[in-house]
Amino acid sequence: MEIQTHSGNVFMNTTTMAYRNLLKTVHNPDQFMDVIVQPVMFMLMFGYLFGGAIAGGVHAYLPTIVPGILIQTMLSASSGSGSQIREDLDSGVFDRFKSLPMAHIAPLAGQLFGDILRLIIATITSLTTGYLMGWRPNVDFGWIIVIGLLAILTGWALSWLFALVGLLAKSAGAVQSFSLITMLVLSFMSNAFVPLKSLTKPLQVIAHLNPVTYVITAIRQILATGSWTHEALLVLGFDILIVAIFAPLTVWAYDRN
Repeated sequence: MEIQTHSGNVFMNTTTMAYRNLLKTVHNPDQFMDVIVQPVMFMLMFGYLFGGAIAGGVHAYLPTIVPGILIQTMLSASSGSGSQIREDLDSGVFDRFKSLPMAHIAPLAGQLFGDILRLIIATITSLTTGYLMGWRPNVDFGWIIVIGLLAILTGWALSWLFALVGLLAKSAGAVQSFSLITMLVLSFMSNAFVPLKSLTKPLQVIAHLNPVTYVITAIRQILATGSWTHEALLVLGFDILIVAIFAPLTVWAYDRN
């Protein structure tokens, strides 16, 4: 009877753990480095260093780089889920949670849902930095919200993948190394910073196989046309597929720890 009561409180338990994750983040400002400092730094660096060489000027390069930096930041922010979960496991706090009268899945779900705040902050920071540099999309503000939500959904879907890595890895350092390599490969082996036609043929093949290319293309097309495109629908389906595959695997790995 007690187990049924706890199962009935899954939502409240998850909300409590998500709030705990938010408090932990607020009290550790260094956790905001990858969602505030990183997008500002990369936007300024790539915009002013490479804008002239690639697009003839910073303002001409912004429509290319803003979606690219946005998704790169989503990759970095989503990887934080795996690092945090691994750190909590190493500290033994998850074992303590499992001994408490709460839903078994609440600590894991609370971490992943609590990290949505980091994704929201990363999105706002990336788009605001681009705006301050002169980026002016020719669409209504509602479409800016749409591309922001699409980026957040993509980041949250990838959080399940990185959470699985965090549960399977031996240390937080291993998770961070995997996350960094993944972010660099997926972002630079795509159309995030340069047109695909400027790449060599082998790199073009790799970029076309890279899902990040389709996410960035979908965002650029929405910003250019002010409409929901076929690519955006593909990205939405891709995000749902990732969650459908990796959420059960992550829960399975969590049960094994």
